[in-house]
Amino acid sequence: MAMKTLLNIIWLVLSGFWLFLGYLLAGIICCILIVTIPWGIASFRIGLYALWPFGKTVVNKPTSGVWSFLGNVVWVIVAGIWLAIGHILSGIALCITIIGIPFGIANFKMVPVSLAPLGKEIVDI
Repeated sequence: MAMKTLLNIIWLVLSGFWLFLGYLLAGIICCILIVTIPWGIASFRIGLYALWPFGKTVVNKPTSGVWSFLGNVVWVIVAGIWLAIGHILSGIALCITIIGIPFGIANFKMVPVSLAPLGKEIVDI
């Protein structure tokens, strides 16, 4: 428990807060457009995960289907590609130092969910 908290605090300082702001901006834009409110809600959910990721994991929802796939296609076009680029750039920057390598790897693990957040669920480990 203490290790997860320590990792989350370091993550928050190094990249979590900035990634969270990106998800927050994407969610606000999606909610303003009204038609894309479900994507905005997904963005807020994944943004909270990006803010405090250690001790949680992403799993597929068994009830998601073709609509989640189609929604993810729209998401990639609207915001997903930019958030994925943010994770990749942050991961590369963190991997420059030995201490940052675990955090860089965590960023790389978040790229798939940043590209396809619909049909995913965040659960505690």
